[in-house]
Amino acid sequence: MTRRVAILGGTRIPFARAWSAYAAASNQDMLTAAMTALVDRFGLKNQKLGEVAAGAVIKHSRDWNLARESALGSGLDPATPAYDLQRACGTSLSATAQLAHRIAAGEIECGIAGGADSTSDIPLGYGTKLQRAVLRLSRSRSLGEKLGTIGSIRLRDLRPVHPGIAEPRTGMSMGQHCEEMAKEWKIGRREQDELALASHRNAAAAWSAGFFADLVVPFADLKHDNNVRGDTSLEKLGSLENAFDPGPAGTLSAGNSSPLTDGAACVLLASEEWARSRGLEPLAFITHTETAAVDFVGMAGPKEGMLMAPAYAVPRMLDRAGLKLQDFDLYEIHEAFAAQVLCTLKAWESEEFCRKKLHRTALGAIDRSKLNPKGSSVALGHPFAATGARIVATLASQLAARGSGRGLISICAAGGMGVTAILER
Repeated sequence: MTRRVAILGGTRIPFARAWSAYAAASNQDMLTAAMTALVDRFGLKNQKLGEVAAGAVIKHSRDWNLARESALGSGLDPATPAYDLQRACGTSLSATAQLAHRIAAGEIECGIAGGADSTSDIPLGYGTKLQRAVLRLSRSRSLGEKLGTIGSIRLRDLRPVHPGIAEPRTGMSMGQHCEEMAKEWKIGRREQDELALASHRNAAAAWSAGFFADLVVPFADLKHDNNVRGDTSLEKLGSLENAFDPGPAGTLSAGNSSPLTDGAACVLLASEEWARSRGLEPLAFITHTETAAVDFVGMAGPKEGMLMAPAYAVPRMLDRAGLKLQDFDLYEIHEAFAAQVLCTLKAWESEEFCRKKLHRTALGAIDRSKLNPKGSSVALGHPFAATGARIVATLASQLAARGSGRGLISICAAGGMGVTAILER
């Protein structure tokens, strides 16, 4: 980073379990709401920003220009450029990183990064036979041709095809892949439930203390994340059935996995000069970013756990920053599954893994009291593309409240990828 890049603030709408409060809301509805709140909060109405970068993982074809349409609806000057991007669960952290590097290079002075996802308003597709029939029908000129095409359509052709969250190369869901990881790393059910319990309790405490008051704006009559269960217990979590492996060896449940969630989040980034000219105090600065990918299929050798890419990205980022894993006051590790977090932490502690895979000594353990102190995705929910922006704003706000410090962000993503960042104040 040649210039320091400030995180000035973030806004999000409450995260809602799929098919609940936002069942009728679109990605554009949600992203526009989160972005409009950010624009209003920082007095950016009719202001031209350097760029808006945002995206969604599951979206309709109508959302092909989602970031631009949401920017136009937010009150920003229409001359503000915008573009879509997608890196699964790392989408809005990737958007943050891209804008940060443009600001650092002096190409732009400010920008908004964000993301939205709905697993309620999903795009339904149909098989290729119906698709081809409809296209033939549109080209048919005579009544006979039209009737012939219509007659070729069968009831089975009208069955919708739901978008899947399975990995195309394996046909397995993330949960199934993570179940494999839990077995490989010997992560038990109780460990996972304990981490899930901490996530819910931390999130509930943060809401009660008013931490999210400046970060979350009401939307569609919802004022709070509706997945947080502050009254849950190990007994309740332990009573849930296995979600991905029904056999006795299964350990992942709905309780220790992030739920399907609808929501949106945005963050405002800027150069120090731009912030100073508007009297805005940076919450924190983004100083380093890194991405990684792993061969989770075994195409070029032994396969790696599908959600283990952050275990590779973080050490590279630490080396470049000249830091140790213990040099952080806060760790925000996305809880796609409690098991994923625990596998990553165990990998960093493993001399065998670090020497064999990372060609270095073990990174060591972290202070667990510094891990996701305001809750994370198991409790708050996980609208895929929104999670990165949610974490950036949450971590920056915590660093601002402390007055100083350093925080690590780690997000696993589909396709065997990981996105990581360091924030400092």
